[in-house]
Amino acid sequence: MNFKKFIMILFVAALAVLVVACGSDSENNASGNNGNSSEENNSSSNNNEEENNEEIEELEGSVVIDGSGTVFPLMSRLAEEYMLNEQEGVSVEVSRAGTSAGFEKFLQEDGTDFNDASRFIKEEEQQKADDLGIEVKELKVALDGLTFVTHPDNDWATEMTPDELKSIFLADGGIETWSDINPEWPDEKINTYGPNENHGTYEFFYESILEEQDLVDDVNLQQDYSTLVTLVSEDVNGIGFFGFGYYVNNQDKLNAVHVDFGDGPVEPSLDTIAEDGDYAGFTRPVFTYLNVNNAKEKPQVLDYAIYVMNSVNDFAGETGFAPIPEDEASKLVEELEALK
Repeated sequence: MNFKKFIMILFVAALAVLVVACGSDSENNASGNNGNSSEENNSSSNNNEEENNEEIEELEGSVVIDGSGTVFPLMSRLAEEYMLNEQEGVSVEVSRAGTSAGFEKFLQEDGTDFNDASRFIKEEEQQKADDLGIEVKELKVALDGLTFVTHPDNDWATEMTPDELKSIFLADGGIETWSDINPEWPDEKINTYGPNENHGTYEFFYESILEEQDLVDDVNLQQDYSTLVTLVSEDVNGIGFFGFGYYVNNQDKLNAVHVDFGDGPVEPSLDTIAEDGDYAGFTRPVFTYLNVNNAKEKPQVLDYAIYVMNSVNDFAGETGFAPIPEDEASKLVEELEALK
């Protein structure tokens, strides 16, 4: 091998070593950069998780609710869901003394946080709240249909007009037997049932439907709705009234009267119960009333109120209520958020 050829071989070998070395440095640099990027991503991810954990504040304490027996199934369902899936440290207690009895517990010092109601708050109740310095906020939670129920063997009084239904319950309605309504119906005395004066359903029926006229003397008024279901289901000549939810959960024991408001008989259902629907004549809004003072002092009370209005339409149907319009619910959520 001559000298020039030997020098050329050495030169090529040195160049190859240099290229390999540079490539190795580049890979190391790239590996280093990727490692730093991964660390930065992990750091960013951890920061995001910390921020999310901070956003979901864990609350403690209690929320106390009383009032309407009609609204009770809806509110108790919401309370159950809230305690299981939203705030495990908060205890939500839901009772059902009745709308009016509930307002008595709500409108006092250290009273309940919410009062469920199957009617609007009365002027005298609002005045009492003002006198006590209690700020009250009305939250419309659902729509209910006043439902008239009969024994499952009653195959005659399946359809009636509002006037016929009212006349059965009115002291001067002139109705004592089924045949007084229709001569083809049985000549048997009608037995009437309903919730007592503690309930907003009674007050809605008495004030809005009967227009404050006296009920028949022997009407059987009860505190407990399950008792009413049993009484009517065991009396073939019985007829009672209460919220749609108590009927829909006892359809195997009761019939619902279809009401003819002028355009043919209408069956109460989630499709017909609406303020502008086919069953509008016997449709009413139901509420929960919030003690705003308590909501400002106790974070769990305000949090629960916001949860209710965000979630109420998800549970209305399964508890026998028609939902309220979404824009109404959203507006109430905004108003509650503003209390923070």
